[in-house]
Amino acid sequence: MRHVKPLQLFQDLTNSTHTQRGRLLGLDVGEKYVGLALSDFDNKIASPFSVLVRKKSNISLMASDFANLISKYSLKGFVVGLPFDKHRVSCDAGLVKVLINNLSRTKMLEGVEYTYWNECFTSKNVELLLKPLNLNHPVLSKTILDKFAAVGILQGYLDFVNRKMKLTVRNS
Repeated sequence: MRHVKPLQLFQDLTNSTHTQRGRLLGLDVGEKYVGLALSDFDNKIASPFSVLVRKKSNISLMASDFANLISKYSLKGFVVGLPFDKHRVSCDAGLVKVLINNLSRTKMLEGVEYTYWNECFTSKNVELLLKPLNLNHPVLSKTILDKFAAVGILQGYLDFVNRKMKLTVRNS
């Protein structure tokens, strides 16, 4: 796995040939679950996808899950939600970076690029949207929350990079 800046990830995607183009996977990393969102092949729209259970005791198993997703869904990169806070170091940010570092150490995801994207308030925003649905089952509501938080992360990223690319083309 290789960390790249947000625009670099998108430029690498768009510079590949049409047959090599792929999709992006958005990750909302939590203590127990990782919410996943998947982009379309044009990398303009994020959709809720799935939730993986964090396998802290066997990171190779989790890396294998990601490797299968990469192969099956033509994934070229990850957009990983990271809580940015200018005023203090977040323990949630440490949790995210530990997972990514552990996945990288397995060497099972070589060639995959990833970037971090600010996820501040994504879970809170989704909670507010889901509240009227009165989802009383705690596991169901948690998995829906995680998937849609991943959508918020990935869609925010896609909107940003697509807007930047349009401006770049328009100004050249």
